[in-house]
Amino acid sequence: MAHSLSPAIHGAAYEALGRAGRYELVDAPDEAAVAALVERLRSGDIQGANVTVPWKRLALSLADRVDESARDVGAANVLARAPDGAVVAYNTDAPGLARELAELVDELGGWGKASGACVLGNGGAALGAVVACRLAGAKRILVTARAFRATEDPLSWSRAAALRRLGAELLPWPEPREGGGQGVQLAPEQLDGIQLVVQATSAGMHGADPGEGIGHLVPWTQVPRLAAYDLVYNPEQTPFLRRAVEAGHLARGGLGMLVRQAALAIEIWWGTLPPLPPLRRAAAHALAARAAKEPGDAGR
Repeated sequence: MAHSLSPAIHGAAYEALGRAGRYELVDAPDEAAVAALVERLRSGDIQGANVTVPWKRLALSLADRVDESARDVGAANVLARAPDGAVVAYNTDAPGLARELAELVDELGGWGKASGACVLGNGGAALGAVVACRLAGAKRILVTARAFRATEDPLSWSRAAALRRLGAELLPWPEPREGGGQGVQLAPEQLDGIQLVVQATSAGMHGADPGEGIGHLVPWTQVPRLAAYDLVYNPEQTPFLRRAVEAGHLARGGLGMLVRQAALAIEIWWGTLPPLPPLRRAAAHALAARAAKEPGDAGR
């Protein structure tokens, strides 16, 4: 929590909008603390709140009303107090990511006939990424994750039902090849028609799995040019992004999503969407300052 870039982003937004709002980090160590914060919101003590892991599903259940954006994903990252005092749950992660993905695909030349996307991971971020891919224009969405073992019943795969409800097709995680090598890899034909790959796990993040395995998962040199997006933004260059760029693909890290979801939250609270450039500059500056201060930082 102490490493969050959100105060810098929101501070830049309030300055750009000429608002006198104050954005504070509040630690919520347990469910009771989250419930207490929701009550503060309901009473009018605070007007809005962001929610981070692991409390996004809890926030959804504590809200008086749930916006469609949060209902689709099954999690809320934004709470707002309505004029009637009700607490409304929203999700700006998915629409924020969708705008990033649509922009990236446009840079690639736009969606083709197949309009396919592939999401790596099956956690909460992956659920949001599936929704975001659909919002961005993908007509077919594949999902694969380490938990999707080919030797097990696909119906037993973790979050399989939720992903299918969102319209995703599930791919078993590839089996190791003889001799080991650099790790498992999808077959090029499995990615036929795929123009966008979204890395939605924590792999590559400071303090998490180094990310070399997830970076090798896509057969970068054997598929047509792709748009590759990594939700991880610290470090800026992950193994997934590095391999994509080395093979000539279009790649982008997750800092833009962080900025866009914040801007959409501010629009919910204030009724005005802030300009993105000052928010991007504030986020990049805060991230660079943190990296310089704590080179071994394990937070996001």
